[in-house]
Amino acid sequence: MLILNIETATTVCSVALADGENVLAYKDENKGYTHAEHLTVFIEQVFKKAHKKISDLDAVAVSSGPGSDTGLRIGVSTAKGLCYALNKPLIAVSTLKAMASPGFQIILENDLLCPMIDARRMEVYCAMYDSELNEILPVSAKVIDENSFSEYFEKEQIFFFGDGAAKCKPFLAHHPNVKFIDNISPAARNMVSLSFEKFQMKQFEDTSLFEPFYLKEFTGKRSL
Repeated sequence: MLILNIETATTVCSVALADGENVLAYKDENKGYTHAEHLTVFIEQVFKKAHKKISDLDAVAVSSGPGSDTGLRIGVSTAKGLCYALNKPLIAVSTLKAMASPGFQIILENDLLCPMIDARRMEVYCAMYDSELNEILPVSAKVIDENSFSEYFEKEQIFFFGDGAAKCKPFLAHHPNVKFIDNISPAARNMVSLSFEKFQMKQFEDTSLFEPFYLKEFTGKRSL
């Protein structure tokens, strides 16, 4: 079951080709918003590395947001184009859930995972999951202060990670139930188990109608 996974929701441009849950090849780069220049090149590279043809695909999965408006549009547009050209289904994977999906060996059954994506000023896009990836706190935009998430970490241990987590450290790091994990970014290879599960359950998107989950209303820039 060959699925191409595309991740462009943040500054990371990432592609992974997987056979079921087995990653055959992947390419990641975090050099700012250069997705328009690199995404199709990365796709070609992973197919070549895996010795597969694009016509072999069974589906295309794309990170659906939240995140950068421009990055999301590039990823979704590319995924849609491939689906139309190959007549294959489109799978949408939550960016934040994919960040939490690898699982962390250090967490216990009652621990919580809180992936975060940097938004503007003191705001982050975040969600919260238990150790089995059940959603505890829906995806939302939150302004961080000393009271953020207090209703959770008074009872459970919470692991914060992602490029938005740094904003929390000055406010929350003092609490014994708050832990931070560094150097975790969105990556297409972390989408693989989720996209394969959706494929098995035939949870496909309407390719013509699907739009990224911007979380906030998308507003394009006007040309002068």
